[in-house]
Amino acid sequence: MTGHVTAPPAALADRLPDWVTLLRAPNPGPMTLEGTNTWVLRAPGAPHAVVVDPGPADEAHLAAVAASGPIGFVLITHGHPDHTEGAPRLSELLGGAPVLAVDPAHTIGGPPLTGAGTQLGGTGLDIDLVDTPGHTADSVCFRVSYGTEQVVLTGDTILGRGTTVVAHPDGHLGDYLTSLERLSAYQGIPALPGHGPALADCGAAADFYLAHRRARLDQVRAAVDAGARTAAEVVATVYADVDRSLWWAAEWSVRAQLEHLGVEQP
Repeated sequence: MTGHVTAPPAALADRLPDWVTLLRAPNPGPMTLEGTNTWVLRAPGAPHAVVVDPGPADEAHLAAVAASGPIGFVLITHGHPDHTEGAPRLSELLGGAPVLAVDPAHTIGGPPLTGAGTQLGGTGLDIDLVDTPGHTADSVCFRVSYGTEQVVLTGDTILGRGTTVVAHPDGHLGDYLTSLERLSAYQGIPALPGHGPALADCGAAADFYLAHRRARLDQVRAAVDAGARTAAEVVATVYADVDRSLWWAAEWSVRAQLEHLGVEQP
């Protein structure tokens, strides 16, 4: 029986490269864990750093991020407000630094991000776009390397604790499973998530998530076979161990699971 997961999906990272800094936003909650992780990446000796996910529109947090400048550009892993709300103000604090995202609605001063494998230069870091839709349609990760060191910034596709929701109807479970399979290739590379602690092994975390999602699908299928007809009925059966205050989020994932299984929903 698969239960609600609250522990990290892989071992925690005991250290991160010296060119990685975490600035956590003060927005803790059931969906954001300790708060949104804003990552600042600066190659040794490079004139400009890169910021990933500015976080909410919290002035003190954004001022702290800006103080770590100069910043060349800002990257967005996906468009949820807890990752993007502060982007316009941060760009302003940074004198108009570009904000680059897949969704044009969250892009400032540059073209939207397109194409897996797209390389972003000018910072002394090798930054590759990894296309990972599923949590949302616009979700991406970034594989960043400097010398022999690598990290993968996973946004909400892989969290530092627990599992993420598939935000149906924007999110899609089939896409999410494919994205996890893609991330499973990054064995032994630390994952820098959008929430929670950094993980030692992105590939191991992706493998854990894949096994968990497949087990959940089996549970949902069994609930439907037993007579559950609505997403709410499936949640009450499959997510009975989850605090009821989070059932609304579980229903997002269940709707995505039912769609994936081809179950017609009322």
